[in-house]
Amino acid sequence: MSEQNANKKLALNIVSGKAAHKGFGAGSIDLSNVSAVIVDGGEAYVDNGALHAKSRVEKGIKFVADRGEVPNGRRCFIVWVAVDRDEDGGRYAGLAACEMAVDPEARRGWKVLAEHVNRMDRAMKRQVLVENLNGEEKAALKRTLVDTNPQWWERTGEDVKQALAD
Repeated sequence: MSEQNANKKLALNIVSGKAAHKGFGAGSIDLSNVSAVIVDGGEAYVDNGALHAKSRVEKGIKFVADRGEVPNGRRCFIVWVAVDRDEDGGRYAGLAACEMAVDPEARRGWKVLAEHVNRMDRAMKRQVLVENLNGEEKAALKRTLVDTNPQWWERTGEDVKQALAD
């Protein structure tokens, strides 16, 4: 590998079949401003292992596409959180909640991978999609965001704050 390529920041490359690939880093998605919060009942916590499907609730679970195969699955969410930074500091800018079900005893789970990818993309585009969370889950998410960085919460836009008000 050349020294020039060794110094470039590595990012997830998405290569389209419609256009010629233009080399290292072309068409890449930078995940450095995205984090994951797991919402499991009334508890929420940051777990960036979710970026690679290795969060605490996902470890050791075989995921299937048919929800019916996980009848005793516990409802939980990965919430993709996008952060913006400017001269004033950081703020929570985009949120998108993705439902999944896990049954640790059976080591089975259900999630729709395409939905997780699409919702992560929408959070990165600064959309706020938490309509599938109930009041307790929204409150847990809000507590975690505030506790993680109160200054960021203060600078967060009203769209995010309103979406988590219940």
